[in-house]
Amino acid sequence: MSILSTKHLLGIKDITTADIQLIFKTTDNFKQVINRPIKKVPSLRDVTIANIFFENSTRTKISFELAEKRLSADVVNFSSSGSSVKKGETLIDTVNNILAMKVDMVVMRHPAPGAHQFLARHIDANIVNAGDGTHEHPTQALLDAYSLQEKLGDLTDKKIAIVGDILHSRVALSNIYCLQKLGAKVRVCGPPTLLPKHIDGLGVEVSHNLQETLEWCDAANMLRIQLERQEDKYFPSLREYSLQYGVTLPMIKSLKKEIVLMHPGPINRGVEITSEVADSDQSIILNQVENGVAIRMAVLYLMASKNKDAE
Repeated sequence: MSILSTKHLLGIKDITTADIQLIFKTTDNFKQVINRPIKKVPSLRDVTIANIFFENSTRTKISFELAEKRLSADVVNFSSSGSSVKKGETLIDTVNNILAMKVDMVVMRHPAPGAHQFLARHIDANIVNAGDGTHEHPTQALLDAYSLQEKLGDLTDKKIAIVGDILHSRVALSNIYCLQKLGAKVRVCGPPTLLPKHIDGLGVEVSHNLQETLEWCDAANMLRIQLERQEDKYFPSLREYSLQYGVTLPMIKSLKKEIVLMHPGPINRGVEITSEVADSDQSIILNQVENGVAIRMAVLYLMASKNKDAE
């Protein structure tokens, strides 16, 4: 059996195109599992996984927990609120205390970019990055690309737009790396204040014109405005942002072709995308949610397989 080239999933930047294709192939099998009457397999029944979230999360946390339970793993959930972290305990001490309970894998979300790389140098368990600050969110990028591939086929030379708050988004960076490794052409679109200064250094096109970008692309991934990460004002108002960069049904109908519309969630309906667009036939938002569980099952399964291969 093929195995991953890496012990951890710290970011898309650190894995190969062959790794991505292996994860997708494994996801195909797990999609069949989660769509049958008995949705559980015993693949990880001897594995204990700790979900350690130092930031709030709903969809990602539930998706990982469901993936782990579908694989029959033992699951430990840890939240920093109400924990010893509030008393000043360090990241390494927190994780080592959990590992002392014989945990095999750590799924972690942390507000500090690079926290997972730091941890990987100090502990033996497999680490899956469930989001580190504004840096990366690899499983989201994998499920986005997998969902696109289901809809569009081979992504080579496909034109994918990422629209919105690129500056504060960990989804954007992971998506750029993932789509480029699969041969897609990527364009980012948003107001100048919400685009990182050196974004064009990543080999992407840059635009501030939403209509022109929609006419260019085969698919558009609409990112949420992350107000909780914005200490300064990056645009006059949500209404003004929506008028400039929100996708509406008339806008979609005015295009000479059908494009695929995505959103990593949670959606600010009426801001980056209207309800009519989010619920339209061109939207694959619910496909993304379903694929998220299968992708995470594939990642965890392949990591456990790599451990067995190394023994």
